[in-house]
Amino acid sequence: MSLPPLSSAETAPSLPIGSISDANLSHLDVDDLLAELLERVIALLEVDTAAILLVDEASQQLIARAARGIEEEVRQGVRIAIGSGFAGRIAAERRPVVLDRVDETTVQNPILWQKGIQAMLGVPLQDGSHLLGVLHVGSLTPRRFSKQETSLLELVADRIAAAIRERELEVERAAARVLQRSLLPSALPACPGMQFATRYVPAEEGGVGGDWYDAFVMPSGDLWIMTGDVAGHGLGPAIVMGRLRSAIRAYALEGYEPATVLALADRKLQFFEPGLMATVLCAMARPPYDTIELASAGHPPPVLAVPDSSATLIDVPVTVPLGVLADARRISTTVELPLSSVLLTYTDGLIERRGESLDAGLQRLVDAATASHPEIVCRTVMDALVGSSVPRDDIAVLALRRVKSQP
Repeated sequence: MSLPPLSSAETAPSLPIGSISDANLSHLDVDDLLAELLERVIALLEVDTAAILLVDEASQQLIARAARGIEEEVRQGVRIAIGSGFAGRIAAERRPVVLDRVDETTVQNPILWQKGIQAMLGVPLQDGSHLLGVLHVGSLTPRRFSKQETSLLELVADRIAAAIRERELEVERAAARVLQRSLLPSALPACPGMQFATRYVPAEEGGVGGDWYDAFVMPSGDLWIMTGDVAGHGLGPAIVMGRLRSAIRAYALEGYEPATVLALADRKLQFFEPGLMATVLCAMARPPYDTIELASAGHPPPVLAVPDSSATLIDVPVTVPLGVLADARRISTTVELPLSSVLLTYTDGLIERRGESLDAGLQRLVDAATASHPEIVCRTVMDALVGSSVPRDDIAVLALRRVKSQP
């Protein structure tokens, strides 16, 4: 990744601003990139110190992320409230600030005046209208920063903000993919009388989401399966997906029924992850697995394929997704699982297409599902509903088939 070069009209020719847009920096991670950019800022403006503080949205504070000449800022984890002190004022007002006196009356961080800094210049780091943080530089000798130097630092800040945003998005996407795949079951359970198959396909556009599937057998022999989808894309939904999946497993282990498990998971989500939403389908079958109990929180209906009969959508009572309504009532239903029948659960990325009704996608799914081996079912369904198209949303699919137990 390289940053766009500045035009010759944007700054004086004598100032080598192009060093901030060096394509050779593309291999560096975020922290190394910021450190290298600060070294170049110091040389460019002939200053003694430089620092980048990034916004922490949760606390509404600036956190020191990279520094040169005042490395203590990062090592001590300096935090500045937005609106307080020198850096906080820059963040709050979103405009450059120049100081020709640095002491406890003008800056909040004692490291700055203890270092003997005599003058400072700071500018906001912004990605469009979104505030990322603050970039400031300092001089150990008395100095008045000019309008030209202020404009130059603003241009540098624009390039640094673009670099931060692009690099962090790359890191976030990679981390989300690793996290999501690590949270999918590494192996499907060994369950006499049941066959399983799954598919997971990440979106090729829009980043990783919060789709998942799970299947496990309790010490009692009870079989649990689930599919879920946390709204949104990126690392945040993937993290919440992992927490939600872990909570559902814990509630199931305590012996609760599917509807109660969803109610407890909903309470946890609303308390610890307010503002987020997830759809989930939970199902539980007890030996000999001739029936299965299902509960849905806003999730697409599962499909049941029975031998010598057309597949159908199971009429599961659908309540609101998790995270939407406090103390929402959760309802379960029980359906029969004849021998050789297949239950197919999935996330909405399988059936939703732009410009097409949801009913059309559901009908294609029902037409493709058969009472065959789960691997054949998954392969046929993915071919019929995905084919060669580009997935614009994550897809998670889980198929199970009830068979005769081997003696």
